[in-house]
Amino acid sequence: MAKLTAEQILFKANAYAKKGEFSEARQLYRVVLQAQPNNKPAKQGLARLDAMAPETPQPPADLITALAAAYNAGRITSVEPQIAAALRQYPASFLLWNIEGLRLRAVAQYERAASAFTEVTRLEPGYADGYNNLGITLIDLGKPQAAEEALASAVALRPDYPEGHNNLGNALKAQGKLSAAMRCYEKALQLRPDFAEAHSNLGSAHRERGNLDPAVAHLRRAVAERPDFVDAYVHLASALKDQGQITAAIDSLARAVELKPDHQVAKGQLLHLRQHACDWTRTSEMTAALPTLGLLGASVPPFTTLAMEDNPERQKLRSINWRKQTYRQHPQTLPPAVAERPEKLRIGYFSADFHDHATLFLMAGLLREHDRSRFEVRAYSYGRHKKGIWRDQMLGHVDHFADAHALDDDDIVRLARQDRLDIAIDLKGYTGDTRSEVFASRLAPVQIAYLGYPGTMGADFIDYMIADPIVIPPKERSAYTEHVIYLPHTYQPTDDQRHIPETSTTRADFGLPEDAFVFCSFNNNYKIGPAEFDVWMRLLHAVPTGVLWLLRSNPAAEVNLRREAQARGIVADRLVFAEKMEHAAHLARHRHADLFLDTFNYNAHTTASDALWAGLPLVTKRGRQFSARVAASLLCAIGLVDLVTETEEAYETLILSLAQDPAHLKDIKTRLAANRQSHPLFDTKRYTRDFEAGLEEAHRRYRDGLPAADISL
Repeated sequence: MAKLTAEQILFKANAYAKKGEFSEARQLYRVVLQAQPNNKPAKQGLARLDAMAPETPQPPADLITALAAAYNAGRITSVEPQIAAALRQYPASFLLWNIEGLRLRAVAQYERAASAFTEVTRLEPGYADGYNNLGITLIDLGKPQAAEEALASAVALRPDYPEGHNNLGNALKAQGKLSAAMRCYEKALQLRPDFAEAHSNLGSAHRERGNLDPAVAHLRRAVAERPDFVDAYVHLASALKDQGQITAAIDSLARAVELKPDHQVAKGQLLHLRQHACDWTRTSEMTAALPTLGLLGASVPPFTTLAMEDNPERQKLRSINWRKQTYRQHPQTLPPAVAERPEKLRIGYFSADFHDHATLFLMAGLLREHDRSRFEVRAYSYGRHKKGIWRDQMLGHVDHFADAHALDDDDIVRLARQDRLDIAIDLKGYTGDTRSEVFASRLAPVQIAYLGYPGTMGADFIDYMIADPIVIPPKERSAYTEHVIYLPHTYQPTDDQRHIPETSTTRADFGLPEDAFVFCSFNNNYKIGPAEFDVWMRLLHAVPTGVLWLLRSNPAAEVNLRREAQARGIVADRLVFAEKMEHAAHLARHRHADLFLDTFNYNAHTTASDALWAGLPLVTKRGRQFSARVAASLLCAIGLVDLVTETEEAYETLILSLAQDPAHLKDIKTRLAANRQSHPLFDTKRYTRDFEAGLEEAHRRYRDGLPAADISL
């Protein structure tokens, strides 16, 4: 119908009228009048119909006006009796059914609202608003494909309908069709350049594509057009954070929370970004928020709370809530299982981090050592970074590589299914730049969460997670929804061929005093909390020659950490900040440190592996949740269990004794050097064989028609 001219539509309307199909004729005349209000033949056609076959009685215009005014004033729920009475008297009024749908949607009765809007489109197929309202309600119901169909009808009826184009973009985005969604948002803005919602949506889409400058520009325009636009402030904060503008991102989130204090995502992100800035001035707010944050009502991204508390039960509930409210795709069916093992199991690794990134630093050796006679290794990269020596190296260690950055979600699903994967492995989970939602459409018969996210995903579409008996001990097993493949030593891979160059650098080259005892913690600053920092400052008091060598993450964190040190009686310049640098050089500079100090709720992971590989001992405190037990797993796998403590007091006591007993510390470094060659942690081939055995058993259970179950190797 959208392609017909007004004359063609009038011809069809006249034909219906001649056959006595008055309702159909009337609807077509109205389609023409909606697009061309002064079209004389359409007006005349309606007049003839009214004379021959008067319409079903319609409600008076002032009633419709009054009910519409109540809706616009936010009083729609208060007029429920009037709407019900009017519908009993005028059941064929599409306008009344539309108002009823709006009322139902306002009270979150989405199924009934969708039925009401469906009745609108039945009674008046030419009413674009009816299709639009039906479409946005179907999005609410998690039915984006049906929503796309309804919204496509809306914009076909009214090509100059900015709201329709914007909402159609939302339906497409909900299906992972980001490119098509962006075109809809752009069309909406062509029609209405000041459309705040479309600016926000397009800005968020640009951020997902990694186009940060246009993302920030559109999101700033959104809040300029609508200064009370809470969600736009939240999205703007995310884009600003990606640009490294932590302070500006915090300001944007603070504005969102000011406008809507109960906005869970804004509150969670604000607390998380304050951690990035090491701003502990509002720690009491975080403590008060955590018991309900992401647990009641609205969800929050689970990653944001990992460093805030060590509570695996609450982390599980946050993940479940996030999955329920965010991932609404329905799994697709897969071909029936084959009885025999394929000659080679096809493994697909999916990540945004196939570049010079911690993920590749850890798993480069695993990719290299895979048994190519039994496994075919495929990598699917959806990250925006496409260069680097680690990426170049990886390309030589996989059988097939797909750059999926520009692909929509459904294209990734289609590609993976065309490749007939046996096992799909998600390396991102709920971390930044994730597209884990593609796993909800079932990429392979066996789907595994691994490495990137140190916790449960709470997702029924993930069959297994890779762990070990230390990161998930029996008493905490119930906090993880996946079945667990327990590797025998440690879940975390390492690469025993990483090169550590010989350098002639001195401590002075890194701003370190030559005669100092150098405590080191190269974790991201957001992992540092007041509890461990209190310990570290007491250690600096007890070791007068001591300095604390930290990684420079952002200017705000550096300022705040120096201020916090001074508040604890430590001169600010006893904190030394290390610049980020190329990985091999970073490994080499570890020789200038004496002891690595771990963080509590979110341990050192890759940074712990780096330190141990470089010969630098690490002291950790073992917690409860996965992220708080990783360093303990690594230390046990290298035979240094005596560096694992269970309490803050024991942690502090051990570190101080090592700092004050050079002979003891030297003995540990000697053991570390020897164990590096003999213990499992840095035996990449042994790790790979164990890892492959876990994959084999998971796929064997699938082939045998058995349900997923915990696997211990």
